[in-house]
Amino acid sequence: MSNLLLDEQPLVVLPKLASLIGLNEAIALQQLHYWVERSKNEKEGTYWVYNTVEEWREQFPFWSKNTVIRTFEKLEKKELVSTGCFNRNKSDRTKWYTINYDQLTKLSSPSTQDEKMDNPKWVNGSSTQDGQLVNQRLPQTTSETTTEDNIPFVQIVSYLNVQAKTSYRPATKKTKQLIAARWKEGFILEDFKRVVDNKVAEWLNDSKMNQYLRPETLFGTKFESYLNQKGVNTDARIGQDPILSEYDFSKGWD
Repeated sequence: MSNLLLDEQPLVVLPKLASLIGLNEAIALQQLHYWVERSKNEKEGTYWVYNTVEEWREQFPFWSKNTVIRTFEKLEKKELVSTGCFNRNKSDRTKWYTINYDQLTKLSSPSTQDEKMDNPKWVNGSSTQDGQLVNQRLPQTTSETTTEDNIPFVQIVSYLNVQAKTSYRPATKKTKQLIAARWKEGFILEDFKRVVDNKVAEWLNDSKMNQYLRPETLFGTKFESYLNQKGVNTDARIGQDPILSEYDFSKGWD
C-alpha cells in the first residue's frame, strides 16, 4: 500500500468553508480552531495560540513560507482571525492568533431581507467567489444544515466563564450537546450571551442559586424562558462587579 494514503492523521476541512473563504484559508482556519479549543492561553477574555511562521510550516509542510504568511494575512483581512502580541519578552515578536467566531458565524448564516420571497423556504444568502460576494439561494437554517463546525462552542463557554467566574470546558461532550441542541433550534451567539447575562445578574451574588450558573442549567430546556426573562438589570451589573476584574485567567480551565 502506498505510504501517501492516510498512514498519518489527515487535515480535514469542510467543502462549504473552502468554497466561502478559499481552500488554503479553510485549512489554516480549521487547524487554528483545533488548537484554540485546546488552548489555556487566555488574554483579554479570549483564548489564543502563538506560533512563528516556521512553526506553522511544520503543520503545513506542503506550503512555502510566503504561502503561510499570505494565507494568514487573508484571514486577518477577512476579519476571521485576530492577531496579538502578548509575549513577556518585549523583543519576542511571535504572533498570537485567535478566531473571530462572531464573524465566522455571520459568514455561515443565511442573511434575510425585507422583501417577500416567492418561496418561503428560501432566504437570500451570500457566499464568496474569488474574493467577491455573490448572491445565491440557501435553504433556511435547519438541523440538517447545521454542523458542529458552525457552532461557536469556545466563545459561548468562554463568555460564561468570564461572566460567572467559572471554569467549564467547551469540549465537554454534555456541554457541546446542550449548546448544539439550542443552536439547531435557531438560537444564535447573542442569545447565549443574553441568557448568561440575565442569570448572572440574578444569581451570581445569591449563595443558593449561583451553583446553577452552569451549562447544564443555562443551556437546557429552559433556555428560551431565561432568554425572554424580564426585569433583569444586566446593565447595572456590568462595570460594577469587582469579581470580574479580579478573575485570574492564567489558571485556564482547571
